[in-house]
Amino acid sequence: MTKFLFFAAIVLLISCTSENKRQKPANRIQISGDTIIVSKNSNLLKKIKTIKIAKEPYRGNVSTFGIVQAIPTNYAEIAAPFSGRITKSFVKLGQYVKKDEPVFAISSPSIYEVGKMYYQVKQEMILAEKNLKRQKDLYKNGVGIQKDLEEAEVNYEVYKRDYENVIASLKVYKVDPDELVLGQPLVVHSPISGTIVANNIVIGQYLKEDAEPVVKVAELSKVWIVGQVKEKDISSIHVSEEIEITAAAISDKCYKGKIYYISDLLDEETRSVQVFIECDNSDHSLKPGMYVSVGFIEEMTDNILVPASSVFQKEAGNFVYVAIDKNKFVKRTVSVTGASNNRLLVKSGLLPGEQVVTSGGYFLLEQN
Repeated sequence: MTKFLFFAAIVLLISCTSENKRQKPANRIQISGDTIIVSKNSNLLKKIKTIKIAKEPYRGNVSTFGIVQAIPTNYAEIAAPFSGRITKSFVKLGQYVKKDEPVFAISSPSIYEVGKMYYQVKQEMILAEKNLKRQKDLYKNGVGIQKDLEEAEVNYEVYKRDYENVIASLKVYKVDPDELVLGQPLVVHSPISGTIVANNIVIGQYLKEDAEPVVKVAELSKVWIVGQVKEKDISSIHVSEEIEITAAAISDKCYKGKIYYISDLLDEETRSVQVFIECDNSDHSLKPGMYVSVGFIEEMTDNILVPASSVFQKEAGNFVYVAIDKNKFVKRTVSVTGASNNRLLVKSGLLPGEQVVTSGGYFLLEQN
């Protein structure tokens, strides 16, 4: 009986010891919400390393691609204003033309009708003016009547307005009414100064009113670079900031530009906005349609940067572990963006002086 009690005591002791060994690992880590407390004698603490974060000078680097485009106000496509036949060309490909210089001449029945209307309306206005003058003299001398004078005034105003409208129509096409000759071709002028970059003029060719433009003029001493900036980088760029532009086709030159406009519309598919950059192109080396690389130059500012190994990502967003004691860690949501040297720029969520886990964070992640 005594031996039995002795062996029973030994079995009970071993059982209690095994139970303590099973409970001890469970007590090494305590979790309360986003807080993790690790036992001070746990080997896990040896695997966790932290750094004290502080602000440091940093210049962001946002880059994207862009396409060279002619500035819309410096580009013109010239088409025939009426159906007709081209009778003369005043330009050649590559020629520089000034604003309002002649480009080509076109003969059209429509032009003849406009000229005919001009002379007709002009003659009617002259007759109405003479009649008004005569009615004024009659009324002044007591011979005319008020009603005839009023009718003459109304008729004159109507014909005068018609005459002014025709004059305005002629001026749109740069036609001088005093030099107008019925049947003469209409000379089409360039609306801007620039270089003839496309010339499809064929003497004798008949063009319809809705025909494609036959001449294209572009002033390319300045161009637009149209780039796409991702949603996460929008806050890093501003109007009038300086930009660096390089082109694979022109490897030995770096161009400078300034942000002209940042679109107010976000493309929902690409999650990006269009950015228009005005760039000097005095040597005309940047060609519309050319692909270029765009680098946005940010001002040097003080920012918080952390190693990329400190940041974890889940569906809820990015987070880090902040050490608030030697063995106590808190999961903290942060907003970050890419930086350099395998580091991330922290936009929000951390303060200078806090200790952030840089190594061993995966062991804490397994506990959540």
